[in-house]
Amino acid sequence: MPTFEPLPRFLRDYARLTQEQKKAWVRMRRRFVAGLKAGRLDPALRVKRVQGHPGVWEISWAPDGRATFHYGDEVHPGEPHVVWRRIGTHDVLDRP
Repeated sequence: MPTFEPLPRFLRDYARLTQEQKKAWVRMRRRFVAGLKAGRLDPALRVKRVQGHPGVWEISWAPDGRATFHYGDEVHPGEPHVVWRRIGTHDVLDRP
């Protein structure tokens, strides 16, 4: 089972989201977790590397909604550990 860790900045960003944005994030996160378990991410999530920031990835959870993450050290052998970095609009990509 994949494990997850939100950074303090992610939690602050998340607190500023509207209820609708939070709902969209939860729906996307479920699809992301299912993809991690299956070993194949849904292309609709548009997961890709953040240019200029090695090891940092972005995921689309709404037309103008982005979250950034990196992979941390495995908590359970063989299972990915995702560290959530930022969440919000495209602006989070300025400082992912």
